[in-house]
Amino acid sequence: METRARYALIGVFTLGVIVAAFGFAYWLRSGGGFAERAIYQVRFESPVTGLVPGSSVLFNGIRVGEVTSLELDSANPSRVMATIAVGRTTPVRSDTQVGIDTQGFLGEPALTLRGGMATSSPAEVQGGVGVLEADPAATESLSHAAREALRRFDSLIAENAQPLHDTITNLSTFAGALARNSNRVDTILASLERLGGGPAKAPVPVYDLTAPRDFPQLEKAPNGQLVVPEPTALVLFDTQKILVRLRDTETVALDAQWSDSLPKLLQTKIIQSFENAGYMRAVARPLEGLTADYQLLIDVRSFQVVMIPEPRAEVEFTAKILAADGRIIDARLLHAHTPIAAADPPMAAAGLDAAFGKASTDLVLWTLGSL
Repeated sequence: METRARYALIGVFTLGVIVAAFGFAYWLRSGGGFAERAIYQVRFESPVTGLVPGSSVLFNGIRVGEVTSLELDSANPSRVMATIAVGRTTPVRSDTQVGIDTQGFLGEPALTLRGGMATSSPAEVQGGVGVLEADPAATESLSHAAREALRRFDSLIAENAQPLHDTITNLSTFAGALARNSNRVDTILASLERLGGGPAKAPVPVYDLTAPRDFPQLEKAPNGQLVVPEPTALVLFDTQKILVRLRDTETVALDAQWSDSLPKLLQTKIIQSFENAGYMRAVARPLEGLTADYQLLIDVRSFQVVMIPEPRAEVEFTAKILAADGRIIDARLLHAHTPIAAADPPMAAAGLDAAFGKASTDLVLWTLGSL
């Protein structure tokens, strides 16, 4: 029984070996090394770094064969001849592009075949072997391209060394000049900013004058219509700015302003002062069609803060009463001043308002007494 079992096992093994041999022969015939292949010779005019016999041949990314041999052309030292074997059904045409590509970042190189028009003729055949010409730039590796770019960059630097040196020197000189004149540059930039409008500034404070209200009771209102034209003034005082006189010939403006130009503001407040004194029905601005019996002409001489010898708010103007026939009935210089602690906008405005209150009170009483 044991002898028969051995013979059966040997028979099974032998049969398996025979079947495997037939399968291997079939693979070689159909898809392996003995399958019908088309042989092509590829001519490279540049190095084929990394390509070796047995490297894959890809057509549009699909493996169709392998490289069978690599040879140098004895007649042309710069030429490399690669022989490839691909499947008979591979659609290689005369315009098929040949190159070398790396599979993955660090994979081995493969010979690649791409494209070709369906209407193009088959590749040229010499001695039963198809011939393909590789693109001269197809075998240029990334490292070779990088080395070539660095070589060109180095040549560019060498050829322009002196101009580059001069440019760096000029930049250094310019940077030094900017550092030495940084304050002037800041001033210039600030001036340009103001010229172009610059950033929006915070609104300046606006102040108003107060018309006095405390007057003695009039026993009898004066007869006649009184008109108060807009006061006259130098250009210096024809402004909304609050002025400070530092010296006899130097006047500056504070960062503040009146609610209207000074002549218009004085006209309004003087008329209000007469109205507060009980002369409301007989005082007005010049109006078309209004017949005036008298005009009160005012000329502003000073309306500012004076710093010498001590800070004070100073108001001074002349007043003339003009009759309808053109005669000046009376004239007077009115002057008032109030001490202030400092020439800042709030104190300056308060001091000038107080001085105006004194001067306008005297003006109303003098005018009513003259009429």
